[in-house]
Amino acid sequence: MDGHPGLDPDTVTVLWCTTDGDERRTARSLLLRNAAGMLGVPESEVWVEHEPGGRPYLGGAGEALRVSVAHTRGALAIALTGRAPVGVDVEGVRELRAESMARAWLHPAEAAWISGLPEQERSVAFLWLWTQKEAVGKALGRGLRGGGMSRCMPLPECWPPGPHTPSVPHPLPDVDDVASFAVMVGDGRHVIGVALHGDAAGGSGDGGGVRVQVRRISSGART
Repeated sequence: MDGHPGLDPDTVTVLWCTTDGDERRTARSLLLRNAAGMLGVPESEVWVEHEPGGRPYLGGAGEALRVSVAHTRGALAIALTGRAPVGVDVEGVRELRAESMARAWLHPAEAAWISGLPEQERSVAFLWLWTQKEAVGKALGRGLRGGGMSRCMPLPECWPPGPHTPSVPHPLPDVDDVASFAVMVGDGRHVIGVALHGDAAGGSGDGGGVRVQVRRISSGART
């Protein structure tokens, strides 16, 4: 984590950390600090603004980056890239009424997949899809409005995901210019979903050649 990776247009950097409270302010601070570090400029030259729908974007020297921010109780994640609109979401793994929630809210293919898993794996599987849906909504700039929960996500090729599962975005089954993936972090205690919109999403199953780096940092760290 030492040094600055610089601004590589073919890389999406996703940074996450656990927190002991005030996730919103910590996420904003980490976003500004790491954006400035990637761009090689003083932090004072980068600031956060918001679109009418609430999506954050960077002003000043930060205009070269596309960003997304997510936080849940006890954890946060930020995504930065120079390539295309990006979305990120993070959720803590917990027990859910996953099968009934999937039938009520998700695409039928997703609900069927969750129902076919062992009961103890269904909550994680639901969150695996949920975080991607949230991330896709952020990348598109409209959240989950307009049927976002029922939008079908790419199902994993193998389950459960291992610690070395590649972080490769896959195009959505019915949307060519959006790609997403999810990854387990923190020894399986959290799930992070990431999505890309536009040419970076590709159409060949490789996320348009974009590399995604998911790294854990401390709440006061810079890349």
